[in-house]
Amino acid sequence: MNRKKTIYTEAPCRLSKAILEGEVISDFLPPPEELVCKDPKIKITITLKSGSVEFFKKYAEKNNVKYQTMINNILDTYAQKYKDKIIL
Repeated sequence: MNRKKTIYTEAPCRLSKAILEGEVISDFLPPPEELVCKDPKIKITITLKSGSVEFFKKYAEKNNVKYQTMINNILDTYAQKYKDKIIL
């Protein structure tokens, strides 16, 4: 069995060089414990317009996520943007 040597030409230069030379590339992904959402959440009851909920449900289903998560993310983004501008 005569195997051809694979040449990695489409990989970024540093990566292809590392593969060819057998260099170990350090792991760049965070450990699993950093991927776990640690932000505390509270359960509330809120009344929203049906059109808004249907909008989020539609896109959540299309992207295989929970619509509540999408609404939570938009609220977090809004709060983050304006948190320092609130004058009490």
